[in-house]
Amino acid sequence: MSKLTDVPKRILIGRALRSDKLGETLLPKRIALPVFASDPLSSVAYAPGEVLLVLSIAGVSAYSFSPWIAVAVVVLMFTVVASYRQNVHAYPSGGGDYEVANTNLGPKAGLTVASALLVDYVLTVAVSISSGVENLGSAIPFVVEHKTLCAVAIIVLLTLMNLRGVKESGKLFAIPTYVFVAGVFIMIAWGVIRGVVMGDTMKAPTADYTIHAEQGGLAGFALIFLLLRAFSSGCAALTGVEAISNGVPAFRKPKSKNAATTLALMGGLAVTMFCGIIGLAMATNVRMAENPATDLLLHGKPIGSGYTQNPVISQVAEAVFGKGSFLFIILAAATALVLFLAANTAYNGFPLLGSILAQDRYLPRQLHTRGDRLAFSNGIVLLAGAAAILVYLYGADSTRLIQLYIVGVFVSFTLSQIGMVRHWNRHLITEKDPAKRRRMHRSRAINAFGAFFTGLVLVVVLLTKFTHGAWVALLGMVIFFVTMSAIRRHYDRVADEIAAEDTPDDDVVRPSRVHSLVLVSKVHKPTLRALNYAKLMRSDSLEAVSVDVDQADTRALREEWERRGIEVPLKVLASPYREITRPIIDYVKSLRRQSPRDAVSVYIPEYVVGHWYEHLLHNQSALRLKGRLLFTPGVMVTSVPWQLDSSEAAKLRARKRAEWNAPGAVRRGPVAQPKKEKAATKK
Repeated sequence: MSKLTDVPKRILIGRALRSDKLGETLLPKRIALPVFASDPLSSVAYAPGEVLLVLSIAGVSAYSFSPWIAVAVVVLMFTVVASYRQNVHAYPSGGGDYEVANTNLGPKAGLTVASALLVDYVLTVAVSISSGVENLGSAIPFVVEHKTLCAVAIIVLLTLMNLRGVKESGKLFAIPTYVFVAGVFIMIAWGVIRGVVMGDTMKAPTADYTIHAEQGGLAGFALIFLLLRAFSSGCAALTGVEAISNGVPAFRKPKSKNAATTLALMGGLAVTMFCGIIGLAMATNVRMAENPATDLLLHGKPIGSGYTQNPVISQVAEAVFGKGSFLFIILAAATALVLFLAANTAYNGFPLLGSILAQDRYLPRQLHTRGDRLAFSNGIVLLAGAAAILVYLYGADSTRLIQLYIVGVFVSFTLSQIGMVRHWNRHLITEKDPAKRRRMHRSRAINAFGAFFTGLVLVVVLLTKFTHGAWVALLGMVIFFVTMSAIRRHYDRVADEIAAEDTPDDDVVRPSRVHSLVLVSKVHKPTLRALNYAKLMRSDSLEAVSVDVDQADTRALREEWERRGIEVPLKVLASPYREITRPIIDYVKSLRRQSPRDAVSVYIPEYVVGHWYEHLLHNQSALRLKGRLLFTPGVMVTSVPWQLDSSEAAKLRARKRAEWNAPGAVRRGPVAQPKKEKAATKK
């Protein structure tokens, strides 16, 4: 079976890498940028549209507020980037927000941050993939008709790519990410040249539409609430920023410096693209509506359900480059592709965080180990499974999924920055160097402002998105928190239970005696081997045990035992209900009751077969017995294997495969013998 599964595994994820090759998988900045920042960079494909969709509730006149919302998002982005640059220098081990909160605010705060990040990573995959499928579906009808199936298939494909290793997947993702970034910058530059220098009039395909305001004439508190909701939707551009601080160990040395530089590059690129697209959307009169079939009007009439509303970036590209032009097609393709690849931010952040949580005993230990390609394979598979379930439940609808988004990330932002303020306060107490104190004061001021701003945004997000689906994200955080707390309690309880005492107790002292039992069904080679092996152990008592299921078989066993003159006493256990497992368990327990300080060693002959289907025909009673004896205190179970011919044949086949050479792999012609071999031949 291992051979059957190993071949496709190697085809899909590549050959296994040695542990000492880990340094070769570390990322330079040019690869780390698309790996860890593809999520915030790609969010400019849908974040501007989310702002305009919310503002459209109040009609086209509310679009005039979009530049101010963009300014607020820019200030928030720079604040978060500046704050996280302090994080990566102070905590380069890769714990990110979790380590900061856990160290400075306590385990509960750290676990809250971890729960928020895990939920947000799952949502990142679900939202990015669903949004990419919708963009691709505007060109390929099959994708729209089978949206959920296509989204799940892309999740599987991304999972396989990431299982091949971080560096290898990063190379695959770098080209489309850079093409997308370059395409957006070319679009912004050409749009500015056409509009400002050449004086051209650029019109989006929806420029002639009007919007039916669902709530026209908003003022006062209602208008403020609408603007806050639009701002919270625009904050989707910040998702994934924290992934760099979580992924510092994946960078090449100097790790902290390279991570901080990548953060700055990511912030600058994302802000420029976001503002440029918002500006061009205003200049080209893009129109968006939450319900385009009824709220978008052409000549005063609704455009109807047959209309497909294209994303803002697609409409702007059509206005700037022209529909069907080469640059328009390139940007459209890169946008759809980079939205799929944006999920890669989560594929790198989730497994790293899961590994740290597993090391701290909050998640199963299997998440801490690296796979064949030195990636955290178990974490990657867990993330893919959770995201696929979410996509299936929500039908790959990005509009519904995005309402769950960004709650978790701002919880982690806020608690992380509060933790950093306490970090600097603690270090300022002991630091005496004036230059270092000045740097610490500056860093504390940055983190304090970041904590205030992100906390304010968290309140806004909760108020404006709670009833629209944010409660689901909060529920997910609670489930993660409770589950991880339970896992930690289990590991702590087990550690306390198995901890070695300073003074020996009854569980670790040498048993008074050892009673050995060899399970017997017939007198054959496996039984005789088990008896001989048990004799070598030199236990205090040794007996063979059989169960009387069939009287004729039991009589034949006794006769054969006496005929061979086997010195080991044979004990036959009665079984009126023809059971095998229960009489043996009862007998072992009776020995334990008679002498609690004694140990019982049970030897079970087992067959080793060479074909998977033969497992169904052998060893079933042995498996049941071992499963029951496992829970009996003071009992040791030993399997004594007997290799059948089929297993030897399997070994022979494996040996032949190992010695087989592909055609042309063996060099023809005489091969010169080494001198030592020639001398030996002459002798």
